[in-house]
Amino acid sequence: MSIFGSDSLKGKTIAIVATDGFEQSELEKPKKFLEGEGAETHVISLKSGSIKGWDEKDWGDKVSVDKVIGDAKVADYDALVLPGGQMNPDILRTEPAVISFIGEFVRSGKPVAAICHGPWTLIEADTVRGKKLTSWPSLKTDIKNAGGHWVDETVVVDGNLITSRNPQDIPNFNEKIKEALVGKQ
Repeated sequence: MSIFGSDSLKGKTIAIVATDGFEQSELEKPKKFLEGEGAETHVISLKSGSIKGWDEKDWGDKVSVDKVIGDAKVADYDALVLPGGQMNPDILRTEPAVISFIGEFVRSGKPVAAICHGPWTLIEADTVRGKKLTSWPSLKTDIKNAGGHWVDETVVVDGNLITSRNPQDIPNFNEKIKEALVGKQ
């Protein structure tokens, strides 16, 4: 246990699915938070090596990829995090292996957390019908058209889905992921 976190998520392994163009803070801050709470995280992507973030208005830093999507198994993970950024989920939602993984994860009942534009992949996996979600405002119509109920709230939990709007909401988003994994304290 460090002064910056706890061991409340020790023994938990979290999948973070992303590709080039992920919003830097929406991957790095939840990853750092979850690791600070004792969890192991795996960045899963379309290619091995590294992926490059988007930091608000320009390219950001690279993040190492731990596993390619074809080698990832839902059974190996306790939760899934889907960072946003415009490019990242727009690319991911066209990849059948990613959509299959996300759909299987949602159906497993394990926590699935998506922020900003991340819910685009939930829509593509046909997992938002009848669910209450939030997102970046431009996804409102997409969520409604997919049968979901969009609301403008910091973070929304509906069943095993955890959704949030933007980088400013990350602290609340992180806490809801933690709560879903350990229960309310």
